[in-house]
Amino acid sequence: MNSHDNCIFCKIVAGQIPSRKVYEDDDMMAFHDIHPKAPVHFLLIPKSHVDSLAECGPAEGEVLARMMLKVPELARAAGCGNGFRTVINTGPDGGQEVYHLHVHVLGGPRNQWKVSLP
Repeated sequence: MNSHDNCIFCKIVAGQIPSRKVYEDDDMMAFHDIHPKAPVHFLLIPKSHVDSLAECGPAEGEVLARMMLKVPELARAAGCGNGFRTVINTGPDGGQEVYHLHVHVLGGPRNQWKVSLP
């Protein structure tokens, strides 16, 4: 059994767990966070399992670049024309809870966020 066999995000990619999809192509998928911290809060993940940003190497470079270039497009489409925040939690001390690389994209009026901003 591979470590990704029990990965909730791999199961979402496989269609075994429902999600509120924002975007999907051959390499990545975006869906709404089930515990949103802002009026707009979705996750963007690579479809191929990689535990965290710390585990990425040259093989993940192209999909990482495509993901980062997709974020502004998806954020604008979600109504974040006045800005957005991206967060990648990495490892236990970085607050990572699901060990499948994912980018949080948060936006909307700052006074409606459930997290404090510096």
